[in-house]
Amino acid sequence: MAKLLIINPGSTSTKIGVFEDENLLFEETLRHSTEEIAQYASIVDQKDFRKNIILDFLKSKGVEVGDLDVIVGRGGMLKPIPGGTYPVSDELLHDLMIGKQGQHASNLGGILAREMADSVGIPSYIVDPVVVDELASLARYSGVPELPRTSVFHALNQKAVAKRYAKEAGKKYEDLNLIVVHMGGGVSVGAHQNGKVIDVFNALDGDGAFSPERAGAVPSGALVKMCFSGKYTEKEVYKKLVGGGGFNAYVGTNDARNVEKMIEEGSAEAKEVYEAFTYQVCKNVGSQAAVLKGKVDQIILTGGIAYSKRAVESIKERVEWIAPVTVYPGEDELLALAQGALRVMNGEEAAMDY
Repeated sequence: MAKLLIINPGSTSTKIGVFEDENLLFEETLRHSTEEIAQYASIVDQKDFRKNIILDFLKSKGVEVGDLDVIVGRGGMLKPIPGGTYPVSDELLHDLMIGKQGQHASNLGGILAREMADSVGIPSYIVDPVVVDELASLARYSGVPELPRTSVFHALNQKAVAKRYAKEAGKKYEDLNLIVVHMGGGVSVGAHQNGKVIDVFNALDGDGAFSPERAGAVPSGALVKMCFSGKYTEKEVYKKLVGGGGFNAYVGTNDARNVEKMIEEGSAEAKEVYEAFTYQVCKNVGSQAAVLKGKVDQIILTGGIAYSKRAVESIKERVEWIAPVTVYPGEDELLALAQGALRVMNGEEAAMDY
């Protein structure tokens, strides 16, 4: 039985879990105050601070690094790569350290995993980072050569639930055509064809449905006029697209549960905004069904909003004619990271070369 430490760093917290195979022994969200984080000039500079907090916590639980068989970190802003489980090689470590595609707390996952694993001579991995890019060449066209469509999405959870569905259905992920809808702070809708996400709506800043705090696709001509109106800085416009968009912009909250509460209290505005959200998600699903030429084995709804009966029923109503719908609410990133490493350790998948 393998013992795994999973490290998932966020901007103000480090979530860790210790597993024996797929069984969670314990997990903890180690929170860091703004003042603590502010002491460090860059994300990489936080490494020792976070490592010591992790080691102290493990010690309090009676776990030494030497007791572990493998350490898995959340993958960060690397170069675009196919999905899979990657050993933290020297080159991968270097790209995390420099922030190849940007500085993000998740870069620390692989850095911490490698350093702690090396200290006791065990393997370190990352699994399905946000930069997973398996787009078909046709999916990259936007209409403006300088602005290609890019693959930025909830790769870890999308791949984990797709593989979970395949396992439960007694089939191979590589033999299925799936549409996976992740609905959280951002929304990503991916077309999974034979084990590859060949098209996906960028969950961050440019594609698809609006979400609790992101604008999704907006009318581009009007956006250009807004940018050059002189009323907003570049930062302010970007905030309207990411952080201040979606539910935040329409009804002043980024919590879908609050929007549902407003609906229950009789708000017609909140009801229409919520319906517009699920309507746009369904349009994205329909687009991906066309990408897959109508041959869709299953539609999977996941992420925090998949806990909502209202959202699920509303989406089912519009898309169930395409394929049956399975719901895996929430996202268990720690388990998904553990499963990625276990698939390699058990010989179910080959480790990927970075």
